[in-house]
Amino acid sequence: MTPHDLHPLELLSPAKNADIGIEAVNHGADAVYIGGPSFGARAGATNEVADIERLVKHAHRFGAKIFVTLNTILRDDELEPARKLIHQVYEAGADALIVQDMGLLELDLPPIQLHASTQTDIRSVEKARFLQDVGFAQIVLARELTLPQIRAIAAQTDCVLEFFVHGALCVAYSGQCFISHAHTGRSANRGDCSQACRLPYNVTDAQGRVVAHQSHVLSMKDNNQADNLAALVDAGIRSFKIEGRYKDMGYVKNITAHYRRLLDDLMAQRVGLRPASSGRTRHFFTPDPDRNFNRGSTDYFVNGRQQDIGAFDSPKHAGLPVGWVTRVAPGHFELESTTELHNGDGLSYFDLQRELVGVQVNRAERVDGAEGAGVWRVFPNEPVASLKDLRPGTEVHRNRDIAWDRTLEKKSSERRIAVSMHFEASTSGCRLRLQDEDGHRGEARLAQPLAAANDPAKAEAALREHLQKLGGTIFEATELQLHLAEVPFLPASAVNQLRRDAVAALEAARANAYPRPLPRARVEPPVAYPDDSLTYLANVFNHKARDFYARHGVKVIDAAYESHEELGEVSLMITKHCVRYSLSLCPKQAKGVQGVQGTIKAEPLTLVNGKEKLTLRFDCKPCEMHVVGKIKRSVLQQVPAAPITFYKSKPDRPPAAR
Repeated sequence: MTPHDLHPLELLSPAKNADIGIEAVNHGADAVYIGGPSFGARAGATNEVADIERLVKHAHRFGAKIFVTLNTILRDDELEPARKLIHQVYEAGADALIVQDMGLLELDLPPIQLHASTQTDIRSVEKARFLQDVGFAQIVLARELTLPQIRAIAAQTDCVLEFFVHGALCVAYSGQCFISHAHTGRSANRGDCSQACRLPYNVTDAQGRVVAHQSHVLSMKDNNQADNLAALVDAGIRSFKIEGRYKDMGYVKNITAHYRRLLDDLMAQRVGLRPASSGRTRHFFTPDPDRNFNRGSTDYFVNGRQQDIGAFDSPKHAGLPVGWVTRVAPGHFELESTTELHNGDGLSYFDLQRELVGVQVNRAERVDGAEGAGVWRVFPNEPVASLKDLRPGTEVHRNRDIAWDRTLEKKSSERRIAVSMHFEASTSGCRLRLQDEDGHRGEARLAQPLAAANDPAKAEAALREHLQKLGGTIFEATELQLHLAEVPFLPASAVNQLRRDAVAALEAARANAYPRPLPRARVEPPVAYPDDSLTYLANVFNHKARDFYARHGVKVIDAAYESHEELGEVSLMITKHCVRYSLSLCPKQAKGVQGVQGTIKAEPLTLVNGKEKLTLRFDCKPCEMHVVGKIKRSVLQQVPAAPITFYKSKPDRPPAAR
């Protein structure tokens, strides 16, 4: 079996900026996704084209790819700037573009590969097949899918299937949340979500009774599919995506290294799989995903609906447990802990109202006990009296380990490509040939008379030493063969120059042979979209997108929610998460329970946060929840006009889910 017969597995890491992207590659990423100067779904994570080009050059040395996110919905006046930007990132060497807006497919684009963003909400075989047939080479499946649903899509498509395996979870189906825009004018579909899902709410029932008090009922735990990688491979996933374009360098290093090791272990156990890029990564630390910001972990719906998927107590990072408070004094408190504490650590605990309280350690001293164990005296950087509800018996967590942070601030990995070296020498000169693990070759020659060495053994040892000095390159020698009639005398400077020239030739050969991904051909004549009508949920915000869907057989096309045509109550969020289920109020849970069956109905609930009120309606057949509300008058006034009226009179609106 040749490498071309193997299925490549792609580890796809996020990058807020080029420096983080470079470290993602160094820590084992096969691909990196990064935002450009504008039009990305993370408005606070933008990068200039020159920085993307710098990242591309580094990534391509290892055969790793760079995907640029242009995955917001665009107004008509933004289409031309977006088109120009796409040409610029293509010229910078980007391998693919991640998009949501179908209007882009109607523009004059360079031959860049297109990937369908998670914002396109791919939950069905029909949607996946359609996006493949209109030219998407890779598609990001909805996070809510189960293994059988993924297998069904894989069986009916031949594009690359991508799936989020780690990081923060949006509670809504991606692209199907409009609460932020309705309440603040900040559109999630335009990269500026206000994260209403992380707020605390009172939940009341139809009779006005409080069923949950100040609970973060829309806040999910973080995604963690580490235990499901083999099952996801078997289901057809080939690209494993880490969330986090807002995350810092330490997060990207740690989580990339963690999944690099897991995937390498999986490939070592399986026949028919290979990494999607070149080289071997060595990490100078032991990855631990629990050390980074997280809200607890869940594998969400991959293995079916689970009870405990929400981070209802707090959307913040509590950290790892380190011990219990034993004593509280005026200027300090004491902890019984088996964990080594450091000056500058961040600690946290829950007060009596289950709100997370953070404490920064100004100074930590061991009172008694062995190394790393016993009682610690903690002097916080604020008065102890201000630490609400801190008392003996309080469980304390550490959400920042300063020693861990400093480990990741230093060089924490290296990535090398294996090469075999062949050195030949004769009386008229010498030649060094290199061949890397991918079959690329480079060589250098030294044409000058060579005399035999006076001390052959010493000269051969020195020759081997200098030829294998590849520490400053991306290569490592796994084989060195000397083809010598007799051992020549060569100055170290000559050997070093010969090696540098051969390495430069190999790098040039790799760069010239880099296989830039090609766009997927569109099926002609244009295939029909699975439905013949689209509501505001389709996020059509410009006339090119409208033309796209019309060309694919859609008869009725409503404008995106951001066009402000939906002034009444509509579904502002659609989600697989069910508050009734999480609060054990689901009729399906009560089915068959004596004395309970039939007494619980899927009646609406109400969410209240200050003056904000949202209605929860439950569509039990597909097992989905709709968060219903309407746009604020203040938002209608503050958002610049973007006239996107496709029809003079709108068709009847289907009722919101009941």
